[in-house]
Amino acid sequence: MALHKKDWNYKTRGKGIYEITEAVEHGLHESKLADGIASIFIRHTSCSLVLMENADPTARLDLERFMEDLVPENYPHFTHTLEGADDMPSHIKMALTRTSENIPFSNGRLQLGTWQGLFLWEHRNSFQNRNLVLSYIGE
Repeated sequence: MALHKKDWNYKTRGKGIYEITEAVEHGLHESKLADGIASIFIRHTSCSLVLMENADPTARLDLERFMEDLVPENYPHFTHTLEGADDMPSHIKMALTRTSENIPFSNGRLQLGTWQGLFLWEHRNSFQNRNLVLSYIGE
């Protein structure tokens, strides 16, 4: 077994769901590994990762709208607002979702379903610099 690890930075344009599948596949290609597991981890508490449909953007829009209804910025009982009204809601959204994903790969390709993509889900309103750790374990 071999390990290939890569730090990767991504600049978001504020709240939204950004597809990062291609970047993870590029890292896999660089690793020169054929079969194994890709582990993706994001080093932040106000964004998350999600495997989601990548064909129809309205699926992402519906997910964002649902989460906004579930965790509204104007909830009157939030006290952790040091960085603004979106501060605590972004932490809750992260806690309800995931900060890591493990995806198998075979023959140098991620084994995602036909309509699956990997996305970085930014929960903050403003532009952010996000750091991810991409680890490829295999042979």
